[in-house]
Amino acid sequence: MTEPVVVTAVFTPKEGSTPQVLDALRVAIPLVHEEDGCLLYAIHDAPNGDIFMIEKWESAELLDSHGAGPAVAALNQSLEGLLDGPVEVTRFVPIPVGTESQGAL
Repeated sequence: MTEPVVVTAVFTPKEGSTPQVLDALRVAIPLVHEEDGCLLYAIHDAPNGDIFMIEKWESAELLDSHGAGPAVAALNQSLEGLLDGPVEVTRFVPIPVGTESQGAL
């Protein structure tokens, strides 16, 4: 059995471009929710103005398919010129501790 993979993706909008970045994400998110293996794909506002995407995928293979898929390609195109730098993506592998529902995402 494969382990789920948790991912964060940090978007740093250029000054004044946050509304456009959010619009691009609002288009992409429902498409990604329909992808095989997507368990969680949700954005959060950070105090410094960054936008954090928190994701959970059934497996690394399905996450890789997502990264190579049309929703990500369209999102990347719609974000051109709106970010201060590349999206910072980090993959995490859960280390479950405690209860099943509280000890891992």
